[in-house]
Amino acid sequence: MKRLCAVVLTLQAVVTALSIPVAISVTHTDATTAGFTGGALAVLGVIIAGLLRYRWAYIAGSVLQILVIATGFMVTAMFILGIIFAALWATAIWLGRRVEGAPAR
Repeated sequence: MKRLCAVVLTLQAVVTALSIPVAISVTHTDATTAGFTGGALAVLGVIIAGLLRYRWAYIAGSVLQILVIATGFMVTAMFILGIIFAALWATAIWLGRRVEGAPAR
């Protein structure tokens, strides 16, 4: 489960970082606001991915999903991408628990 969730958070961090230039050039969001918001969320994603050995990091990752969806107010496409990553996050947790709980052969 840890690996699946770490991959989701890392890919989400890349997508969030790539949304910064889109926010600046397409939606004309202030560069400081876009850079700080997108950069902070991207860095948080990578940090949380590294801390997934702790149980609270999964809760932090879930909160991060909500925050990424909220960036849709800056870049509308982030509503869709945030929902996709939230679904991937939930699937990674569900699938990880299912695999970890399966009996060994």
